[in-house]
Amino acid sequence: MEIIGIDVGFGFTKAYNGKNQVIIKSIIGDAADIQFHSSIGDNSAASNLHITLNDKSYFLGDYAELQSNIRDYTLDQDKLISDFVRILAVAAAGICCDGKQPLHVVSGLPVGFLRRDTNKFKEVLLGDHEITFHNRGEKDITKKISIAAVHIIPQPIGSVFNLIFNDAGQIVNKELSMQKLGVMDIGFKTTDFSIFDHLQYIERGSSTLDVGISKCFTVIANKLKQESNINLELYRMFKFIDSGSIKIKGKEYNITNLKKRVYKHFSSAITSDLTRLWADDWDLDSILLSGGGSLELAEYLLPNIEGEIIPISKSIDARLNNVYGYLKFGRYKWGYQGSKAAAPAKKKAPSNHQPDEITEDDIDPEEDKSSKTSKGLSWLKKKQA
Repeated sequence: MEIIGIDVGFGFTKAYNGKNQVIIKSIIGDAADIQFHSSIGDNSAASNLHITLNDKSYFLGDYAELQSNIRDYTLDQDKLISDFVRILAVAAAGICCDGKQPLHVVSGLPVGFLRRDTNKFKEVLLGDHEITFHNRGEKDITKKISIAAVHIIPQPIGSVFNLIFNDAGQIVNKELSMQKLGVMDIGFKTTDFSIFDHLQYIERGSSTLDVGISKCFTVIANKLKQESNINLELYRMFKFIDSGSIKIKGKEYNITNLKKRVYKHFSSAITSDLTRLWADDWDLDSILLSGGGSLELAEYLLPNIEGEIIPISKSIDARLNNVYGYLKFGRYKWGYQGSKAAAPAKKKAPSNHQPDEITEDDIDPEEDKSSKTSKGLSWLKKKQA
């Protein structure tokens, strides 16, 4: 058995198995016939992704964006589950894992879709998947990815688990595990608000908003269309947003000031929603910001949030917080044989971790079963054991 955390998002797909990690832009394209390949450029596992899965060939991520004539990209939850999850998750698992052991997968869904989509998500992943990776100028690699178990937890709690668990799935930050925590997880398409009291999920203060950093991208893209008469695909804007400028048909547009105005307005609106949703939860001990959007918006969010905020770690890519937590929770749930988990190659993962439904049978026998923390985790394990 091998445990892996996988997060299929609207913007990016992330996976981590304790040794290898990958981030793939969530784009699927047709496998075009490329007549010439340059040996210069990025040759990482995720940069030139050409796969065959179930007798169909695809380009994925940046490679699809660059080379495919037909590119599929979605901001629709139903389409993400039905058309994207299997392809992207299996590809990510195939990059991280050798396929020699059955996989136990932990993943997450926005709290607003947890009840509706958990079974659908599990159905598309469970079972055997044969995937071939076509490497430029090298021999194809075929792997059989056997997914034996899938456990779905509320998406935002991955970041909490990443903070309270160590790499072996043991609770090391007991103080944080006993607090009442609010989590705001800003993704590409959605923003999740969740509350956990001694790791017990609180329905009242948890909700999913159908807005994320893509909303900001859309406003900026619409403004640029007015100036240039060009429709900009949202998935092509990441590098331009980071650089603060974009060149369209030879003309350069500086979007730095526009980005600041849009981010400030969006942050004000989203913190207003937070204040309204958590009006009765004035006793929160700490507030955790998570997701790729939180780091992007941090300087605009922080002045508007009342309460003690857990600092956003800059030691790792914020997009990986949840998936690191998924892996740690998987090791808590199913056990971990190694004395120490392998750390990521360059950046150390924070200890954020999120609980799904847990049963008392899944709790570490060394834990105090009467403690609120153990009871909080038991709701996660039990639900989908």
